[in-house]
Amino acid sequence: MLDKLNIVQQRFNEVSDLIIQPDIITDQKRYIKLNKEYKELGLIIEKKVIYERLISNKNEAEEISRNESDKEMLEMANDELKDLKEKINIIEEDIKFLLIPKDPDDSKNVVIELRAGTGGDEASIFAGDLFRMYTKYCEGRKWNVSLVDTSPGTSGGYKEIIFEVSGNDDVYGLLKFESGVHRVQRVPQTETQGRVHTSAATVMVLPEAEEFDVQINMNDVRVDYFCSSGPGGQSVNTTYSAVRLTHTPTGIVAQCQDQKSQHKNKDKALKVLRSRLYELELSKKLEADSLKRNSMVSSGDRSAKIRTYNYPQGRVTDHRIGLTLYDLQNIVNGDIQKIIDELKIVRNSELLKNSEEVF
Repeated sequence: MLDKLNIVQQRFNEVSDLIIQPDIITDQKRYIKLNKEYKELGLIIEKKVIYERLISNKNEAEEISRNESDKEMLEMANDELKDLKEKINIIEEDIKFLLIPKDPDDSKNVVIELRAGTGGDEASIFAGDLFRMYTKYCEGRKWNVSLVDTSPGTSGGYKEIIFEVSGNDDVYGLLKFESGVHRVQRVPQTETQGRVHTSAATVMVLPEAEEFDVQINMNDVRVDYFCSSGPGGQSVNTTYSAVRLTHTPTGIVAQCQDQKSQHKNKDKALKVLRSRLYELELSKKLEADSLKRNSMVSSGDRSAKIRTYNYPQGRVTDHRIGLTLYDLQNIVNGDIQKIIDELKIVRNSELLKNSEEVF
């Protein structure tokens, strides 16, 4: 463990020197990346200092235990030794989790796509409920939510809604496990006989790709302009402000009609297109990675049924880890952190189990 921590200390010292170099400071992309690494390594170094102190104290207590003849002093030394060993075991586990390689995408902002699935109008209403749930969650974390494109349902909600989420902490790292099929079991508003129906909506969470992540040749992109639809003021249906981008080599399409400005819509659509192309490559990596492919909480399979919201019983069940919570109202009002925390614990445990040879 100490050998591993010494390697981390060496890298921490290197990064500490790099981030004060003038050429690094002027290179914003590299500076931001190194500054993030500096903060992450700093957390491990803090634990390292405590760990080394505990090891030193344990060695002293063991020395006293071996050489002390006074019965009372020996008992005190043995009690301290027992306490120190327990503390060392705890901090070793903390350090192991901190040493698990982080997903480089975790710190990215995201593009979320919600689509109504089986269930007709009720599925669209449910997609609207999920959008509200995520919006409330994001508000609680002081994240910014920005609409990209919407296709309203005939009885409320959305057939499809695409939006961006941006924030200062690990946006993708927290939301990536939401990808998959969400089911709802309840009596639809249109049901006259009070029968419970099951409907579904699909959630896709894409890490927002930067320009240096995905290089797009604009000669490969067909750009179409059309009139916006829905609410938006006088410009709706009168100006060609909406933008549709088609990536010819892959057939991937992205569009935006949320802004009145054609230029802003094009920028947003390009962000979505870039993220979808990035996700395409990411999916290939996930398939090639047996650890992620076999994981209970893998974020790679968008067709997997991951969660059920049962209104008659007031429960929410996450099928990947068998977690059931009887707190539906709070959860659909944005209180999903408890579910995310449980998924992260299972995921980290899987990663730790597969990385034990490192320690």
